[in-house]
Amino acid sequence: MEKKLPSAYRRFASDHPRIAGAYEQLSDASLSEGPLDRKQAELVKIGIALGARLEGAVHAHVRRAREAGVSPDEIRHAVRLALTTIGFPSMMTALAWVNDELEGPPRPPK
Repeated sequence: MEKKLPSAYRRFASDHPRIAGAYEQLSDASLSEGPLDRKQAELVKIGIALGARLEGAVHAHVRRAREAGVSPDEIRHAVRLALTTIGFPSMMTALAWVNDELEGPPRPPK
């Protein structure tokens, strides 16, 4: 499946291909240099993104988690685990972002 990259990233990559290429290599190396499989890594990245309150990253990692075979229930469970760390309102905000991706209409590729 082709990655749905935000237009701002696509423009940056077009303007600065060496930087974007290095960033993508670092991302690939970070994923492959450890015992976590892609499903586990995407759940971790969802947790990091929601803890940092990065809505776009939550959306992106939910899509990537689904591509890696993570179920909607597993994703929502990962979000609920944040409740006692980030608080109920923040967890509910993150859950809304997740549900936007899981329940919203399919978005055309950018």
